[in-house]
Amino acid sequence: MQKIPLFRDLILLEDDDLIVINKPAMLASLDERNSPAQSVLTMARKYHADAQLCHRLDKETTGILVIAKNPEAYRSMAMAFEAREVTKVYHAIVDGVLQVTDKSIVLPLSITRNGMAKVDMREGKMAETIVSTLKNWEHYSLIECKPVTGRLHQIRVHLSAQHFPIVCDAQYGGKTPMLSRMKRNFKVNKMENERGMMQRVALHAYSIAFTLNERSYDVAAPYPKDMEVLIKLLDKHDSTQ
Repeated sequence: MQKIPLFRDLILLEDDDLIVINKPAMLASLDERNSPAQSVLTMARKYHADAQLCHRLDKETTGILVIAKNPEAYRSMAMAFEAREVTKVYHAIVDGVLQVTDKSIVLPLSITRNGMAKVDMREGKMAETIVSTLKNWEHYSLIECKPVTGRLHQIRVHLSAQHFPIVCDAQYGGKTPMLSRMKRNFKVNKMENERGMMQRVALHAYSIAFTLNERSYDVAAPYPKDMEVLIKLLDKHDSTQ
């Protein structure tokens, strides 16, 4: 079982109004039904009784999460998100070589009965994501994604719809990167199964920028260890050089 770090060790920034954390993977933003596991909200309220999440991240997604410490800050942040005055930047590692700069993906999305998102040209709600390439390897790409809207699984579905799904995102067509497919003479012990180079959706909420009470915030979250390792392995074994 994954060991969840102490809440205070997740904090990137804290003042009288807000706490900004770097959420680890496999930690739910809110309490889950029939699960005894702690959520970000539960941990935050043990740290500060009036804590309230200003937005959410998928359980597997790591990175920036903003938490309000009082009702006034929560209302102000809700208004900022509604007015699209908050700039969020995500980094994703995707299958395929994608080379774009500020490409706008505009596709309407709806939610299926089983809670997945899909492109729905008839009844979906409009969604837009701005995408730029940060780095290419031979078979993969590191992509910067700026969601203009905030639909469920928006980045994951938009990238998949362009035939560049996020690695390990089995729900939307992403495959697990395996070292055996890149490294010559790679051998797996006959008694063991090869583990993938990543064990979860390779999506990280990298930064957030906004203004609250005349103070400007611009906070970035370092990559988690598993994403750093994947990038190093791709640099070594999937380089275009």
